Amino acid sequence: MLVLDMDDTLLTDDHRISDLNKKVLLEAQAKGVYVVLASGRPTSAMTAYAKELELDINDSYMISFNGAIISRVKDDLVLFEQKLTVEQIHDLYDYSVKMNTHIITYLDDEIISETDSEFIEIEKEITGMPHLMVSSFKDYVDRPAVKCILLKEPSELKELEEDLKAKMPHLSVSMSKPFFLEAAQQGIDKAASLKLLADKLGILQEEIIAVGNAGNDLTMIEYAGLGVWVDNVTPELRDRADLIVASNNDDGVAEVVQKYILN
Repeated sequence: MLVLDMDDTLLTDDHRISDLNKKVLLEAQAKGVYVVLASGRPTSAMTAYAKELELDINDSYMISFNGAIISRVKDDLVLFEQKLTVEQIHDLYDYSVKMNTHIITYLDDEIISETDSEFIEIEKEITGMPHLMVSSFKDYVDRPAVKCILLKEPSELKELEEDLKAKMPHLSVSMSKPFFLEAAQQGIDKAASLKLLADKLGILQEEIIAVGNAGNDLTMIEYAGLGVWVDNVTPELRDRADLIVASNNDDGVAEVVQKYILN
C-alpha cells in the first residue's frame, strides 16, 4: 500500500497532480499496489483527484478529515467515521474566541464560520467548498461534525498547538499547514485509520509506504514500513522519517514509486 498526503505532497503548489506522478501511480496500481489518499481535506474535496488516479476503478480508498473518515472511492461507502460532539465543538469555539483565532467546521459539505479571513479563503480555494458565514457559530452548529480548524498567523498559531493539547487532551490536535491547527476526536489521526484500513485489506505494516510533508502526517510516516517526507517538509520534522525525496513541485512522489515499487 502506498499512502499519500495530498496538499504540498502529491499535489503541486497549484493543486495539480503532475503528469509524471499520475503516470507512475497508475503503473503502481497495475502491479497490484493499493494507492490511498490520506488528507486533512473533506472527502468531497478529494474525490476528483482520486478518480483522476483511477482509485475507483482499482477499488481503493481515501482517508479524509485527517483520519476521521475512511471511504471507498468507487461507491462512497463509509467504512469508518468518528465525529466531534457538539459540546467539544462549542468548547473549541470558546477557546478560539479567548485566543483570538478564527474557527471553522464542516456541515452539509459547507465550510461554517462566524468570520472571514485570508486563511479561510485559502481553505475555500483548496477544497472548492462553499463558505457559509453565520451570525452565531454555536447556535448554528447544533450537531456533531468531523473536525474543526483554528486559523491564525503562523507565528502565533504554532504557540497555541501545545497549549490546546494541554487544555484539551481528549482531542487529537495537529498542524496541517502553518496557519491551520486541526482538532478531531481523541485517537483520530492518519496512522490510526491507516492501520484500520490495512488490517481490513490484509496488508502488513512493513508493506506500507507513506509520504507526507507536515505535522498531521507524522503519525502515518512513523507507522509505515517506509516513512517518507518530500523535501518541502516542515523543517522541525526533517529527521522524523526514513527518507527525504524531492519536493512536491519536483515529483517527489514519483521518485518514491520509481525506486521502491516499479524497480
